[in-house]
Amino acid sequence: MAQINLSGVGKVYAGGSRAVGNVDIDIQDGEFIVLVGPSGCGKSTLLRMVAGLESITEGEVRIAGRVVNEVEPADRDIAMVFQNYALYPHMTVRQNLAYGLKNRGTPRAEIDRRVAEVAQILQIGDYLDRKPRALSGGQRQRVAMGRAIVREPAAFLFDEPLSNLDAKLRATMRLEIKDLQRRLGTTSIYVTHDQLEAMTLADRLVVLNGGRIEQIGTPLDVYRKPASAFVAGFIGSPAMNLLPAHAVPHLPGSAHAGLVGIRPEDLKPSDSGQIAMQVRAIEELGVSRLVHGMVGDQLLTVSLSNQYPLGETLHLAAEPGAVHLFDAESGQRIEAH
Repeated sequence: MAQINLSGVGKVYAGGSRAVGNVDIDIQDGEFIVLVGPSGCGKSTLLRMVAGLESITEGEVRIAGRVVNEVEPADRDIAMVFQNYALYPHMTVRQNLAYGLKNRGTPRAEIDRRVAEVAQILQIGDYLDRKPRALSGGQRQRVAMGRAIVREPAAFLFDEPLSNLDAKLRATMRLEIKDLQRRLGTTSIYVTHDQLEAMTLADRLVVLNGGRIEQIGTPLDVYRKPASAFVAGFIGSPAMNLLPAHAVPHLPGSAHAGLVGIRPEDLKPSDSGQIAMQVRAIEELGVSRLVHGMVGDQLLTVSLSNQYPLGETLHLAAEPGAVHLFDAESGQRIEAH
């Protein structure tokens, strides 16, 4: 296990295209950090710089106190899990698990001990003698994780490892990864564009946008107090409603902001509600429904339990303290006065 420290880390490609700019992150020993953001925001590039698979243009990466900018990937004491599993198709599961240890000259008895231990942890003992093509997607991902665990590295790096799995299996694997990381206590960096994965897995989130950090915090802190309109609109499913202040002039603080944010679950029907919305569409979710409508020319989404007919005008009130204010130009959060 180890601390990982990124100080002023940047990546500029030939021609001047900047992928990552001036990133500072201190990851504690045993912490599970999730890098989250839309496609092209620099999260995978940042992870690959930590792994040594991308060169570092600016700044320093330290693993366990050692600057690793010029250290080869194999010598950084990290293990990476990819979205495409990266298993050797001609090898059995047992051989895939043992391959890295064998290359390092680990004694046979120690290899057998570690492979057996990992197989038990991940419940893959029944198919140690199968080849990857005979496994399901979930089983292949367990093997890919097992190959990382068996090395007993200082840190795990996950690059969107669940993106090739179906929704039900992704939910199961999320729980397994989180439980596994807690039991092993290994420092982990996990990349995803899926904010649900990010919220459920992370000790802390690092929200990236355009190669720069928008916010670092616990999942609930980021959800409850987004630092910018970008974070507010990206974290949460469904996303936070972001409305021009002039569309909701009667909400508290709207006179001091350019944008007003309200989460769909924080709006409730009320005869004295400050927002009038005409119902345009309804999405049934089973235990609740998403009601979409218009406030002037602005789309609004509300999470409600009751049914409302299309075309009806709903009067809505925001829950106390649930109105978020953002600057129109910078998008940065404005604290209510």
